[in-house]
Amino acid sequence: MRAFFIALVVSFSSFTSATSQTSIIFTGDILLDRGVRKVIEHHGTNYLFDKRIDSILSKANVVVGNLECPATSIKAPMHKRFVFRGESSWLAALKKHGFTHLNLANNHSIDQGRNGLMDTQRNVIKAGMKSVGSGKNMDEAAEPVLLTKHPRKVWLIASLRMALENFAYLPDRPSVNMETTEAITKRIRKIKKADPQAVVIVSLHWGAEHTSEPVPSQRLEAHRLINAGADALICHHPHTLQTIEHYKGRDIYYSIGNFIFDQQKPLNSKACMVKVEVTKDHIITTPIPINIKRCVPCITH
Repeated sequence: MRAFFIALVVSFSSFTSATSQTSIIFTGDILLDRGVRKVIEHHGTNYLFDKRIDSILSKANVVVGNLECPATSIKAPMHKRFVFRGESSWLAALKKHGFTHLNLANNHSIDQGRNGLMDTQRNVIKAGMKSVGSGKNMDEAAEPVLLTKHPRKVWLIASLRMALENFAYLPDRPSVNMETTEAITKRIRKIKKADPQAVVIVSLHWGAEHTSEPVPSQRLEAHRLINAGADALICHHPHTLQTIEHYKGRDIYYSIGNFIFDQQKPLNSKACMVKVEVTKDHIITTPIPINIKRCVPCITH
């Protein structure tokens, strides 16, 4: 009986320790087409993951990536300049290497139309992950996603904050979240009112491509979201690493750049992951610099 009691105490202690802190990793854009497709076809999907990257992802409780393409067998390309499509079978590699959530609120998730978007969402779920920022209508796409409950609730709101090429805004049809800053601030306030201890992370797909600084209007939007109660902004789209701003005790990552991508210019190859550590009393974000070499992200320090 005494041995059982000791074992029970040790077990409870381990559980308490395990849930006293949550570690969340955010990565930038993940492309499964074009140059990355060629790498996969020659070397396989596991080639895309460096051992040091794997070590970081495997230690996190939650890993969120921005999937910058549909992953579907549906071929219904939109009439736009850059049109991507990855194979749904390749999503298993993301799950294998630690990803738990894939953000679809970006300007390429709809490259194969609304059916391609919904098929991608289904394929993400089939691969054992959760999708963020998409749905059968705008209301569903805009719903905040609960990343974890321990040690307190952490919510993620993902939204595309730019116009889509040749894609009609039809809120009653399958879409990615395209809510305005005003609508997002209302969602943040609603979460905080219901649970003041909750953590709210906002991920926006926005900004000018191939630039190293956000424009003034982005700063204003970001500040409005922090003022509304957001605990961090971790954003992407420019394919570059942009300014990290500390505002009112909260961190704003205007663009963390690429993750698995085929752009080879130095401006596009430098990026970061973001580690978010959440305890009952603190939220700490830490950038992890990476350099992308032939589509493969590598730790730079």
